[in-house]
Amino acid sequence: MAYDMQQQDDHARLDTLYDRLFPLMRSITGDGIEQSLRIMAEAMPLDIFGVASGTKVFDWETPPQWNCRSACLTGPDGAVICDIGQSNLHLVNYSEGVDRELTLEELQPHLHSLPHLPDAVPYVTSYYNRAWGFCLSHNQRLALKPGMYHVRIDADFSSGRVPLAHTFLDGDSTREILISSYLCHPSLANNELSGPLVLLGLYHRLKAWPRRRHRFRFVLNPETIGSLCYLHLHGEELMARMDAGLVLTCLGGPGSLSYKSSRRETAIVDRLARHWQGQGQPLRLRAFTPTSGSDERQYCSPGFNLPVGQFARCAYGDYDGYHNSLDSKDFMTIEALVQSVDEIEAFLKELDMVGPWTNLAPYGEPQLGRRGLYPNINSAATWGASSDEVFDGRKILERILTVLNYSDGAHDLIAIADKAGCAVRDVLPVVTRLEDGGLLKSTLET
Repeated sequence: MAYDMQQQDDHARLDTLYDRLFPLMRSITGDGIEQSLRIMAEAMPLDIFGVASGTKVFDWETPPQWNCRSACLTGPDGAVICDIGQSNLHLVNYSEGVDRELTLEELQPHLHSLPHLPDAVPYVTSYYNRAWGFCLSHNQRLALKPGMYHVRIDADFSSGRVPLAHTFLDGDSTREILISSYLCHPSLANNELSGPLVLLGLYHRLKAWPRRRHRFRFVLNPETIGSLCYLHLHGEELMARMDAGLVLTCLGGPGSLSYKSSRRETAIVDRLARHWQGQGQPLRLRAFTPTSGSDERQYCSPGFNLPVGQFARCAYGDYDGYHNSLDSKDFMTIEALVQSVDEIEAFLKELDMVGPWTNLAPYGEPQLGRRGLYPNINSAATWGASSDEVFDGRKILERILTVLNYSDGAHDLIAIADKAGCAVRDVLPVVTRLEDGGLLKSTLET
């Protein structure tokens, strides 16, 4: 992949942050996620806040804060079997403190492994039920010998908060597009760090845009309980302002970009994704389901039913490393993250401008020539003729007239592009030129 300067900057920034974030013992609360958000805040201006432990949030109650300083399992001969100093996946996340000796038979119910992936260490949690345990490879587990094992887990629960963070990029309108991801899993690459790192890359790309039509809201939270807490604080505001939203997850693996529909299925973000696929963009479409996925399940719960879809590249059951130690930087490449930033930025450029639009000279066709808006061979690029397209003045004029005729406040650019027989990206330059010429106006609330 040949990089331009912007992509080189993205690669360097994301690579550095990955190496700082990966080793941290993260969870849905505690020092690990708090430190992770502070590191992210060094690269983008995040406002970090939270919801206190024990708060009633819809049908949930926020958990106590958990911190673990050390955790080690030693065998009968004193050899270390599991140690979070080697991998923080070795400990069941949210384990209570323990210091005791057990026989192998007593220890086995507290051990977790993956028989189908015998060399991988699984990621296991117990957020809402007090428990403890260790995770190890299945081959390592099979090799354990009878005897006394020593369990030491220096962890505690306290009153604290579920931490949340957000920031904004203002636009011409108060209407919003949400970009959300989660930051709570320990030492997982694609399933954990790809989403926040792509979100960060998008923040810097969108910040550099010369103009944004929408206000963009960027949100980071622990998965599930974090999005519920965010909705607890900002749900009504989102319902009043949001035109579209995207949850970012699993964006660092191989394969093409995929889009999971919102619960509405006909939201503008859903229609644009279908339009992309219909125009030959390499985008796989997935139906909405409440049974698997990420925070779009909370945003799309029936009480909110927000127009939030999800972008992923290699998600959930699509790869062997899901929720285990095989999910590493070797699998989740920084190059794939930059590619995801490129592709989602292109999608957001269209989503930001998709409209609807209003024709300011709707009585008859406006005179284009006297405004310098009649297409000619010297203006092919500004009217949207692609670099590999032979300029066809009639084709560009057809796009202009189609945009003007259907810019009635009821048709958005997806519908207009379909009528023009082209992609939304092909009519964006037409819309910009007509707007600059005083013939079009966005219907977004100002």
